[in-house]
Order: sequence, then structure tokens, then C-alpha cells
Amino acid sequence: MSQFVRRLVALCLLCALPLTASAHGISEADRQRMLEGGYAQYVWLGASHMLTGYDHLLFLLGVVFFLTSFRDIVKFVTVFTVGHCITLVVATYFKITWNYWLVDAIIAVSVIYKGFDNNGGFQKHFNMASPNLVKMVFAFGLLHGFGLSTRLQQLPLGDDPAQMLIRILSFNVGVEVGQIAALVVMLGALALWRQTASFARLSYVANLALIAAGVYLLFAQLHGYQHDVNGETFRFPVEEHRHLHEDMDIRNSTDPTRNTL
Repeated sequence: MSQFVRRLVALCLLCALPLTASAHGISEADRQRMLEGGYAQYVWLGASHMLTGYDHLLFLLGVVFFLTSFRDIVKFVTVFTVGHCITLVVATYFKITWNYWLVDAIIAVSVIYKGFDNNGGFQKHFNMASPNLVKMVFAFGLLHGFGLSTRLQQLPLGDDPAQMLIRILSFNVGVEVGQIAALVVMLGALALWRQTASFARLSYVANLALIAAGVYLLFAQLHGYQHDVNGETFRFPVEEHRHLHEDMDIRNSTDPTRNTL
């Protein structure tokens, strides 16, 4: 394995560490900043939310993984962007929502789907052509936008329709800024990797890793959903279940017998 690939793998592992510790939701600190700040705060939050939205970033990585022409990149990124803008704005403005754990679980499926498609899964396992990629990216864009909307609706958007719309659009602008920043890094890393012999050798493994990440995210979201709806009954012994829960503030026990490794 080349030195570049080793560094790329190390970078990916480093970036993946916050998956177990970072909440993809809206924190109390974010809510307070929204109350105290102006529209620029919504832009900033949208950008930071996209850059820490690992499900969105992994799906985008899958979409652009094998794209080499600028025209194709612009086409598919635009289709995805239009899709998530529609549901982000419309669902938030009209307060259409659902349990965000379940929405994010379905978004995780989109990550699995793209890795499976990239590895020729439909041809190998179902003896059929892949579904139309433009249509699928647009459909998943709608889904991802709905996921963003469920989180944005946790913020104080106000009761004035005009002010609320500007706040939604400000958040959306931030999302697009964050997406562009992430894409620049992804496309740059992929372009460099393609220049090495290891790309052809390891691209299949990389997409298997994408599938595995999607499976992990799927079970993490379903696990969170169980805690959300069955908070009193869905429990595990502490010594058998050490998990950093998204959107949950869990107080560490001071009992030394429970903190012993």
C-alpha cells in the first residue's frame, strides 16, 4: 500500500472517530445561539451541521466515488442539492415532521445502497441493471433534506412566516456551503488516489467499508429510536453496554465498581 493511501486511510479513521461521540442533532448550546444571534447564526449552524452529518457526507462520497468528469459531478451534486433543498424548506416551513431517529435510519440505508451499487451489487446479485442513478440520487436527496428538516425544526424559528422562511433559507445556505467544502476535500482526495495503482485494487474494499458504515449508522439510529420510545424499558447493564448516545446527556456513575474496566 502506498504512503498516500496509508495517510488517506489514517485520515478517514481519524474522521470516523467522532461518529461514536458526536451528536448529529441540535444541541442546547445551538438553540441558545439561535435565540441570541441573527440569520448568520443559522448559516453557520447549517454549515457545521452538514460537516458533522456523517450520513450525508458518506452518501455524497458514494455518489462521487467513480465520477471523473466535471460535468457528471455537477449534474449529480445538483440533483442531490435540489432534492434536499425542496424537503428542507417545504417540510420545515409547513412543519411536516417525523421521528428523526427513523428518518436518519432510512438515510443510513441510502449509504448502504450507494456502496452496494458502486460495487455492482445489482448486476452480481440480482442480474439486473442498476436503477437510474439520477432518479435515485434525487429521491435520496429528498430524504436527506427531510432528515435535515427534522433537526432544524428543533430550533426556535419564530411565528412570523417571513422571518421563519428567511431563517430556513439561511440554514439552507449554510448547508450548501458546508456541502461544497466537504466536496472539495472529497474530490481532491479521490483525484489523488486515482493516480495510484491502489485505487483499482482497493476501490471495492472502500465501498464495502461504505456499506459497513451505513449498517453501523442504521443500527445506531434504530438503537436511539428504541431509547426514544421505550426509555423506561430499553435498558442494558452498564458493564455490558457502554455507548455514547446521540442527543442524550448521560451522567457518569460515581460507583467505582461500575467504572472498573
